[in-house]
Amino acid sequence: MTALTDTYRDRRARLETYFDRTAADTWAKLTSDAPVSKIRATVRKGRDDMRNNLLSWLPDDLTGARVLDAGCGTGAFSVEAAKRGADVVAIDISPTLISHARDRLPSRVGGGRVNFRVGDMLDPGLGRFDFAVAMDSLIHYRPDDVVRSLSILSERVSDAILFTFAPRTPLLATMHAVGQLFPRGNRSPEIVPVGERRIKRTLNAYPHLADWRMGRTHRVTSGFYISQGLELHKGLELRG
Repeated sequence: MTALTDTYRDRRARLETYFDRTAADTWAKLTSDAPVSKIRATVRKGRDDMRNNLLSWLPDDLTGARVLDAGCGTGAFSVEAAKRGADVVAIDISPTLISHARDRLPSRVGGGRVNFRVGDMLDPGLGRFDFAVAMDSLIHYRPDDVVRSLSILSERVSDAILFTFAPRTPLLATMHAVGQLFPRGNRSPEIVPVGERRIKRTLNAYPHLADWRMGRTHRVTSGFYISQGLELHKGLELRG
C-alpha cells in the first residue's frame, strides 16, 4: 500500500479550509447558472468543457459500473455519470460543498445513483471501482504527490483513471508568478503547474503503476482556466 506524505496531508488540510469556509459560497455560485464576473465566466466555461471532455472518455453506457468522483465539488460530473447508469460514489473534503451537491441532486438520475460523501478521495474504505475521475482535484499538489495519489487509486480501480493537471504554459506560469507577489487573502491555495513531459516521466518511473498505460490527453484553455486531462488504462505498461 502506497503511503500518504506529510506534504499531501498539509495541502489537503489547506484545501479543506479554503473550500469549506473561505470560498464555499463563491464555488457554489461558480458551479451554478447564477450570474458571475467575466473572469469567473471563463473559468465556468473551462470547467464545463473539461467535464464534457472527461465524460466523452467514459463509455456511453455505464450500467452496472461503479465510478469514483474524486473531489466531486457540487456534483455536476457525478450526476452526468449517473445518467448513464453508473453507481457513483462522489466524495469531497468540504462538507459545505457536499451539502450543496445533495441539494442539487435531481430526484431521478436515469438508471444510476449518486452517493455523496464527505472525506478523503484516497480512503480505501470507499471500496473498488471500474473508473475513477479526479477533475481538478489534484492540481494543488506537487507532481510526486499527484502520482502517489494516482498509485493509491490504482489499487482499487479495474479499468481507467481520468485526471487533470495544471500544465506548465507561459500564460499559467505568468499568472502563478504574479500571484506570488500579493497576499493570499481568500484566494485558492496555489495551483502547482507541471510540464506534460514531467508528469508523464514521473508516471512512467513509478513502480506501482507499471501495469498501467497512458491514453488520450486534452488541454482546455478558457481565460483564467487552464487544465489538461489525461487518461490511464489498466493492463499495459505506461507509455507516453
